[in-house]
Amino acid sequence: MALIQSGIESASAPRIGALEAGGTKMVLAVGTADGEIMERAEIPTTLPEECVPHMIGWFHARKVDALGVGAFGPTRVNPEAADFGYVLDTPKPGWKGYDFYGELKKGLDVPIGYDTDVNVACLGEARFGAAQGLTHVVYITVGTGIGAGVLVDGKLLHGLLHPEAGHMLVARQPEDELQSVCPYHLSCLEGLASGPAIEARWGEPANALADRVEVWELESDYLAQAIANYVLCYSPQRIVLGGGVMKQSQLFPLVRAKALKNLNGYISTNDLGSMESYIIEAGCGGNQGILGCLELGRRVLCRS
Repeated sequence: MALIQSGIESASAPRIGALEAGGTKMVLAVGTADGEIMERAEIPTTLPEECVPHMIGWFHARKVDALGVGAFGPTRVNPEAADFGYVLDTPKPGWKGYDFYGELKKGLDVPIGYDTDVNVACLGEARFGAAQGLTHVVYITVGTGIGAGVLVDGKLLHGLLHPEAGHMLVARQPEDELQSVCPYHLSCLEGLASGPAIEARWGEPANALADRVEVWELESDYLAQAIANYVLCYSPQRIVLGGGVMKQSQLFPLVRAKALKNLNGYISTNDLGSMESYIIEAGCGGNQGILGCLELGRRVLCRS
């Protein structure tokens, strides 16, 4: 189990920096390869020319030996690409086309591992959390948006860009009259099941709707459709669900039962017979992103 501490020095172990770069805030930490977080800080995500030098100075002052970065996206994560580490199409002022990895590398001159925020969260759960020790894992975050990180044979899945499994198309329920909140898709998971979709449909945020059975019946329908597809596509050993919407614990039994029904016996393993241990709640206490960054930093340090 990872340790979350503050201000503790460890002279014997490499000092690994962790940067969870979100659209609204940047979480910075220094820790060790075994998940001990020694120090952390947060700053708002402002223009890159304002916040990136501040972050470089913070890590430089703490003499990190490597850095793991989980960045908001979309961003280029293929290290062979000419624009590796660039932030791509984003509404965040100043960030579109920004060479995030390059500026960090130039400022720190240490090995840097760079991936998406949801991918590093998946890595954190596999290394320290609810999927500890497993090599085939899907981590899904359901909140302001919906994203999924996929671990295959212990490696994060990339490809043409990176998985956008939160935009998987799902069959709209006949009674659902919501106009999708996704500007790209009429019936994708994020457009119909994210936190903003719930609020747009019911007029209140998810945390104010805990007692509304119909809210969670519909929400679980959409999540279970996507999860059945993830099982069929990725064959994970475990599916981990996190994010603000998944704090509604009543969702879990509904999602498990409906995902199993959707699979209809086609995938038959002992693991699926015990859905309570197959589709599970995130286990890092909200720290999976930072812990995944530490693991990413450890990996790149080992390769350097």
